[in-house]
Amino acid sequence: MSVALMWEARAAEGRGAELLEWAEARAGELDPRPLRGELLRAPQDRVLVLTWWDAAYDAELPELPEPEAGLTARPVHRWRFESLGPTGR
Repeated sequence: MSVALMWEARAAEGRGAELLEWAEARAGELDPRPLRGELLRAPQDRVLVLTWWDAAYDAELPELPEPEAGLTARPVHRWRFESLGPTGR
């Protein structure tokens, strides 16, 4: 089974580049390593980290932590998804 973890945060005013750098560094420290990981950004200094794992839906997996106080404009959002396979079948 494949599970995707999604971590999303919005940077505090003027700290978008710093949050992006922070998230990339933390994603590189995950142990064990995910099958795949991707870093994305969006307007309003939002940062998204997606990781894919060969694991059961409820498996204990490493996740990115909360950034230090003041780096984000609101609490981090986290979601877990079960893969149903590629689209366009």
